[in-house]
Amino acid sequence: MLGICRGRRKFLAATLTVLFVPAFTWIYLFSGTFKDEKPVSLSPYEAPANSPRYVFNQRERESLEVRMREVEEENQALRKQLSLAQSRVHHHRNHSKSYSTEEGTGDNEVVHALAWNSSECGRRPTVEKCETIHIAIVCAGYNASRDVVTLVKSVLFHRRNPLHFHFITDAIAKQILGYLFETWMVPAVTVNFYDADELKPEVSWIPNKHYSGIYGLMKLVLTKTLPASLERVIVLDTDITFATDIAELWAVLHKFKGQQVLGLVENQSDWYLGNLWKNHRPWPALSRGYNTGVILLLLDKLRKMKWEQMWRLTAERELMNMLSTSLADQDIFNAVIKQNPILVYQLPCFWNVQLSDHTRSEQCYKDVSDLKVIHWNSPKKLRVKNKHVEFFRNLYLTFLEYDGNLLRRELFGCPSEVDKNSQNLQKQLLELDEDDPCYEFRRERFTVHRTHLYFLHYEFELSAEDTEVTLVAQLSMDRLQMLEAICKHWEGPISLALYLSDAEAQQFLRYAQGSEVLMSRSNVGYHIVYKEGQFYPVNLLRNIAMKHVNTPYMFLSDIDFLPMYGLYEYLRYHVWTKGHAPTNFAKWRTATTPYHVNWEVDFEPYVVVRRDCPEYDRRFVGFGWNKVAHVMELDAQEYEFIVLPNAYMIHMPHAPSFDITKFRSNKQYRICLKTLKEEFQQDMSRRYGFAALKYLTAENNS
Repeated sequence: MLGICRGRRKFLAATLTVLFVPAFTWIYLFSGTFKDEKPVSLSPYEAPANSPRYVFNQRERESLEVRMREVEEENQALRKQLSLAQSRVHHHRNHSKSYSTEEGTGDNEVVHALAWNSSECGRRPTVEKCETIHIAIVCAGYNASRDVVTLVKSVLFHRRNPLHFHFITDAIAKQILGYLFETWMVPAVTVNFYDADELKPEVSWIPNKHYSGIYGLMKLVLTKTLPASLERVIVLDTDITFATDIAELWAVLHKFKGQQVLGLVENQSDWYLGNLWKNHRPWPALSRGYNTGVILLLLDKLRKMKWEQMWRLTAERELMNMLSTSLADQDIFNAVIKQNPILVYQLPCFWNVQLSDHTRSEQCYKDVSDLKVIHWNSPKKLRVKNKHVEFFRNLYLTFLEYDGNLLRRELFGCPSEVDKNSQNLQKQLLELDEDDPCYEFRRERFTVHRTHLYFLHYEFELSAEDTEVTLVAQLSMDRLQMLEAICKHWEGPISLALYLSDAEAQQFLRYAQGSEVLMSRSNVGYHIVYKEGQFYPVNLLRNIAMKHVNTPYMFLSDIDFLPMYGLYEYLRYHVWTKGHAPTNFAKWRTATTPYHVNWEVDFEPYVVVRRDCPEYDRRFVGFGWNKVAHVMELDAQEYEFIVLPNAYMIHMPHAPSFDITKFRSNKQYRICLKTLKEEFQQDMSRRYGFAALKYLTAENNS
């Protein structure tokens, strides 16, 4: 069906005929709020009866829980110290001939031992409470953008300091990570991006056989890439998992002496020893060499040493014999260190436990509890051979599926710059009345959902014809089985918003990677919107899917509607000076040419529209009026609805959704929906004036 816009010449394609079939599927949603507002005391002692009591809100309660966890960790560390001290005392009692048997001596020994431990801790370089820790990561493409999130989660989970991430990215990773951090809204986290394409000429002259490609060489140019004011940085590969606070690693930078400018862990494989196979010729390295998955860089000193010139001359000289690098930047770092050993501060191996089939990582530690950083430095990743691989895999999976919303915690006592968007959001939330029976509905409109765009590889090039159409839909986990059918029926590009938890996102990934149908398609954009709040944010999901359409036209559908075979080609065939809209089914059955229809009350056709059409109204969540309001606004903006003959969709079977059940069983739900409808119509009157009166009149007459 085609449509012409009256007046301002906007374009709309109206709905196709829909054939309905019974359905048996339902939606599972998270919901949960703190209902009990009991007073909480920060003191271990009971407060006086007449003292003021404070009621914590949800954010403060979460912060308190975090602090309690931190205190418990500190207590555990102290208990461990005490245990060690007592064991030393016991050892001294058994072996010292001059040991006094007086009652108080043992206690003095314990105090002495604790003092010795404290002095040891005191000699460790410390990190100021609110000192910002800088982290640099090279990340390019769809897969790396997905992998780096697990690393970031592990760092955020343990951190107690402000963090500043410096991402060297291609355009794809910048779009994905930029939107992710913008919607993640983690306090005391700053993110900057640096264009990897601009750096390619710096390293493209180096032949590289490593699977990381040209991006595996970009750590060499960080002194030139990162701001001149930045003095030190921790550099990480994307396949790293932290098991401790990154501040401990940051503190090691203060231990560097003399000309030490690089902090590295020794390589845990025999690669640089050259004995892995016959005629194996590795690049030059000191003994086993060093692994560059974790690097500490003193940038200011490196710049003064003319690092750029140093590594370039070394690379040019070695390439005359080696012809190419096998391990990307690691080969060149090691060749430089071979000539200049004084540049390296060797980190303990637990800062980079390397898990690949050729490593001896088991020799690096006595117990897995000693580990601080795990590095999955193998193309096989989680399938590597190691006697503790199940422990490592479980640790990785913990962060992979960890709810990232829980990492939005404030840092106590550290000033945090709040951006303008956050300030506006806080202002809007404060203006809401918490005693309003519809407060939860109104609050949902301002909820910022963490969003990961293009969760899987996406590739689509526009044809020369200006008639491409993208199918737009949204779904949750219970509709996942419908994806394959949609992809079989619609061969054109698809933009999908999926409402999932972190754990469900990984289930979806496994499902997609195991599906021949889905893996054969690269023109499907999967955008993960992470679960938060009580309602299914249906219109937010639609808006996100619409926003990331790159064709001139969009087919606004739902996941439970199956297009007829060949519908994609059929819509391209028609002249696009018109649009699409709903239909009169009796007329459609005999129609041979497109025909006009008028807007009606509760009209919610599935339509094809231009990409610049209005967004859906976010006040409508769950069930009710979400599509109706959108079509009403299209009509108010003078879109004209035209029905296409010979085009239809089939409604696939599924059970009533959780939100429909709530609507039917909850009187307050229905009252709030009615209130939101009235407010929407009032807003329409303010925006469109006299033209919007017909909606009120039609509603009253229906």
